Amino acid sequence: MINQEFLLDLLRTPSPSGQEVAIQKKWLSYVKPFAHHIETDAAGNVIASLNPKSDFKVLLAGHCDEIAWVVKQIDENGFIRVEKLGGISAKPALGMKVDVLGKTKTLTGVFGVIAEHHGGAKDDFDVEDLYIDCGAKSKRDIENFITIGDPIIYRREPEVLANGRLTGRGLDNRTGAFIVAEVLRNCAEKGVAVGVYAVSTVNEETNMGGAYFATSKVKPTLAIACDVTFATDYPGVNREKHGDVKLDGGPVLAKGAPINVKINEWLEEAASRLGISVQYELTPSATGTDADKMRLTGTGVPVALVSLPLRYMHSPVETVSLADIEREIELLTEFLTHLTGKENVNPIEL
Repeated sequence: MINQEFLLDLLRTPSPSGQEVAIQKKWLSYVKPFAHHIETDAAGNVIASLNPKSDFKVLLAGHCDEIAWVVKQIDENGFIRVEKLGGISAKPALGMKVDVLGKTKTLTGVFGVIAEHHGGAKDDFDVEDLYIDCGAKSKRDIENFITIGDPIIYRREPEVLANGRLTGRGLDNRTGAFIVAEVLRNCAEKGVAVGVYAVSTVNEETNMGGAYFATSKVKPTLAIACDVTFATDYPGVNREKHGDVKLDGGPVLAKGAPINVKINEWLEEAASRLGISVQYELTPSATGTDADKMRLTGTGVPVALVSLPLRYMHSPVETVSLADIEREIELLTEFLTHLTGKENVNPIEL
């Protein structure tokens, strides 16, 4: 069974991209009892490993940062204007409660909503139309607590819905950071013949620099990004255009030019041994995840991408299946514990 208490703790911890220290300290504390070695780097990554002296190294990366807003301007009446931190959308923000994470104080606020009686939000509503009301009467009311560049997150608690569905903000991709920690714990209990490096990476939502730093440091034989992908099993989604990915359908393997075919084959074999269903997504030229930066470090790193199906991407109500999380952990554990260290990741063998 997964450690749901740890998962919920991660999801309650603010981790705007570039401001991941608090969540990284919790992640580090969790893996410390079973990791053989732990290190950090200048980017803010935490790297926990088993068998660090092994020549055959597998790196698992799950990014811990979340999309957010940042303070762009405080007007003379105390209203806060915002800028995007990552691929966050303006439309779901209307009427949402937020925490402005100031240097000296966290302020609660709300995104203002123009009443329908006064015309409501305009059709081309966008980020420049958003403002936050913290109850201030003037700029002087709050400028001692917050400043330009301070991050802003939705004030949203994670919740477990019916049928083991988990909802909240920032499941993209603190679920991935959770998964790689749990895989490391399982591998520590079962034993592995290769070096396993679980990395809680930073900055994926903004620049993917964390993945580049970590992979350059570890120099793995192969690497797997553990992220989320678009579920298409809810109203309004064109499945003919976007594919058929379901909650409770199992982990999603990427297929496309960036993906090493042998790693995918080994993952499929692991799924078959366990009787776990897998789903597929297409990444013809790039994955849009940490895998893209990991692949292009050093002399090149063979990569795969294993994703968790997620509804309502980049919204305050992202939703996943706890069963899918458990199956992904089982799949990756099975994959790693069956590696001998003699595998050849080259698609063309001489």
